[in-house]
Amino acid sequence: MPEGLTPESPGARRTCCATSAKLSVRVVRLNANNVKGFDIPAETTNMDAIVTALSGKDKDTRPTQAEAEDAVRTLLRWAGDDIAREGLLDTPMRVANAYRELFSGYDQDVDEVLGRTFEEVAGYDDIVLVKDIPFFSHCEHHMVPIIGKAHVAYLPDGKVLGLSKIARVVEIFGRRLQTQETMTAQIANSIDEALHPRGVAVMIEAEHMCMAMRGIQKQGSTTITTTFTGAFKQEPHEQVRFITLIRG
Repeated sequence: MPEGLTPESPGARRTCCATSAKLSVRVVRLNANNVKGFDIPAETTNMDAIVTALSGKDKDTRPTQAEAEDAVRTLLRWAGDDIAREGLLDTPMRVANAYRELFSGYDQDVDEVLGRTFEEVAGYDDIVLVKDIPFFSHCEHHMVPIIGKAHVAYLPDGKVLGLSKIARVVEIFGRRLQTQETMTAQIANSIDEALHPRGVAVMIEAEHMCMAMRGIQKQGSTTITTTFTGAFKQEPHEQVRFITLIRG
C-alpha cells in the first residue's frame, strides 16, 4: 500500500453513484509532480456524466466526405493560408480520412464487443485488472488530443471477459469526442451492464492538450478520474487494493 494511503484517505474514497442513466464521478486534478502519491491535498468536485448512445438519425445525417473536405478548406482559409499551394492540395482529404480513423469509435458497438463471456474459470473470483492501457482521445470542447492511460478492474461473479475486450472498450470510447469524466463513467457502466460483476473499478490518468497547447498552457499536468461500482464502491479495502496493484 502506498505510504499514507488508508481507507479513509482522499485517494481511497473517490466514489460514484450509479443508475441506469447516469453515473456521478468524483474527479481529482493533480499536477505532474504529485501524480504518484495519493496522500496529498487536492480539491475534488462532483460531476455528472450522462452516458448516451448515437441515434440512428444522427448517423444518417452525417456530411459526405466531400462536404467534410470542403469544411477543412474553409478552416484553412480562415486560418490565413492559401489552399491552392502545393503543400495543402491534399490536406482536406488527409484530414477527413484522419478524422474518420480518430473518431472511429462512433461506428463501433460496445455491447457487441462485450457480448461474449467465459464461464469456465475454475471458480476464480478474485480481481481481474488490466492496467496501463494507452489511449488517445479528443476533448469535445476544443477538439485537441487527450493522451493518457486507463486502468480497468472487475470482480467476476461466475464469468469473465476476454482481456482484449477490456482494452477494446477503452479504445472505442477513446475514439470519440470526450471529457475524461464521461469516458471514465462510460467504461465502468458498459462493463457493469454487460458482465454484471460484483464490482468495477476504473481509473484514467491523462494529459489534456487543451490545457497544454492553449489557454493556461500548463504542460505536464495530469488529470485523474475514478469510478467505482459494487464491491469497489461499498468496501474501501477493495479500492485500496485496486490502487495498490496499479501503483505496485
